[in-house]
Amino acid sequence: MIRTIATEKKPIKLWLDDIDLDTLQQAKNLANLPFLFHHVAIMPDAHIGYGMPIGGVAATEGVIIPNAVGVDIGCGMCAVQTSLSALDTPQLKRILQAVRQTVPLGFQHHKKPQPGGRMPEFGRGRTEKELPIVAREYASGLLQLGTLGGGNHFIELQLGDDGYVWIMIHSGSRNIGYQVANHYNKLAGIFNKSHGALVPDKWQLDYLPLPSDPGQRYLREMTYCVEFAAANRAAMMSRVREIIAEFEPSTTFSPLIDVAHNYAALENHFGREVIVHRKGATRAAKGGIGIIPGSQGSVSYIVRGKGNPESFSSCSHGAGRRLGRKQAQRELDFTKEVARLEQQGILHAIRHKRDLEEAAGAYKDIAIVIGNQRDLIEIVTTLKPLAVVKG
Repeated sequence: MIRTIATEKKPIKLWLDDIDLDTLQQAKNLANLPFLFHHVAIMPDAHIGYGMPIGGVAATEGVIIPNAVGVDIGCGMCAVQTSLSALDTPQLKRILQAVRQTVPLGFQHHKKPQPGGRMPEFGRGRTEKELPIVAREYASGLLQLGTLGGGNHFIELQLGDDGYVWIMIHSGSRNIGYQVANHYNKLAGIFNKSHGALVPDKWQLDYLPLPSDPGQRYLREMTYCVEFAAANRAAMMSRVREIIAEFEPSTTFSPLIDVAHNYAALENHFGREVIVHRKGATRAAKGGIGIIPGSQGSVSYIVRGKGNPESFSSCSHGAGRRLGRKQAQRELDFTKEVARLEQQGILHAIRHKRDLEEAAGAYKDIAIVIGNQRDLIEIVTTLKPLAVVKG
């Protein structure tokens, strides 16, 4: 931890020393919530979000905050180690071409519904009546399962310092998560206004009482979206494994590592059962394996958590943005950003000036981000980018 701010109702514990004023104000808003538990933890990749900073961790008692999870519920990372020790440029290009042909990117969906068996089940005490938004969006979800989406989502081939090629995928719950998030955030706004507006509207942190019917429905639907996001990543990973095996039939693959970084969960911290909201933050329980990606121009990491209670056993979810999307398009030099990637021999996704929003220069230095959280995680494997597909 870098420092603690003690000027608000609850402390703010920071794992970075370069927090901007807008992000800091969002952290202060969290620290002044009447139902916040113990303290706010701000990870080293933090930057401004809607209501809560991306890279923020906040625990609450008795309430749940949809905007403290965000619209891409369950967004996260998965990774697999292959038995390959190298892939040359022609092989990488063939794999990327096959990925682009078979994995829908951006706003694209599958033309036919995917096998229903890959979708999370309604069972285990969950009915369509108890998951109304999921049930409404289920048919479209069958078209979205195994699709990447846009923004900072990616499929990347990497070479680890363990001597093996890895596959890494970053994606979320697609439109199902978006619909669930918007529905319950609106209900939270209605509840907040009708019960004395305990939270100022401009904070964008409207809440639902956890024991209430809407609070319980949100918890169930959010959990389903977390499972859908994991199933979505697993479907894409299965396809990428199939593509690699088509070119290299003897390839074997390690078990899937999968972590979410946008969700809320009941956990025990400092002797109390609380709802921990992680928005752009990854669970880093003691001994737990996590994934912290860099940008398409920097290394990524497989890490092991240390279970630090001061971060609610959490760590960063990536490098974190240095520049906003439009700001990156305005300020970054297209020629320099492309040259940076090509000098490293990376098959990248910067084709047009609009792609600068995902250029390496738009992100923080991952080495500094990792260095700031050495009390939260230890590095297991360092992964150098070889080739990337973006949405």
